[in-house]
Amino acid sequence: MNLLRSMAVAVTLLALVPFAEGQAQVRWVVGGRLGISIGSLSVSNPYYDYFYGYYGSKSSSSTSAGLQIGPTAEVIFGKQFAVTTEVNINTQSGTPIEWANTFKTYFLISGSKILPYADGGFGLLFVTGGPYFGIRAGGGALFPVAKNLYIPADLQIGLYFGNSLTLFWIAITSGIRYFI
Repeated sequence: MNLLRSMAVAVTLLALVPFAEGQAQVRWVVGGRLGISIGSLSVSNPYYDYFYGYYGSKSSSSTSAGLQIGPTAEVIFGKQFAVTTEVNINTQSGTPIEWANTFKTYFLISGSKILPYADGGFGLLFVTGGPYFGIRAGGGALFPVAKNLYIPADLQIGLYFGNSLTLFWIAITSGIRYFI
């Protein structure tokens, strides 16, 4: 529970930084994501291998792919920096739900409407035996389709840790983003 409180405080403080500066322009972005998630789990205790439903040995390793879908929200400070939060529901065994928070940097290219970015942050994976804490990083680009409406191409890589387990996570997604 202390971890959740710490994460909430960190996101709140980051959201208040532009108001302290007084000059920063704040924009909101909402949307959703849809794509593929691939998880490779290494377990040294079979009782914690709920994610793949494999039991029977003292050590196991397995990989599973599934669909990932979920809402996203983002606050952009100025033109370049953002804080993003998302909730991703995955279709692997156990239906893992990921709550991820990232810090994003947009790379502004003069004369281009495409918005490439890189991001990194932390997340919680809720699945039987969890939640598990993880770190993640990735990037992608937003491609304009209409005024304030973008289609993203996104790649995220993460590493989640739990009691006797390590999960390497890759998500390749697209979706929709609307700038409010």
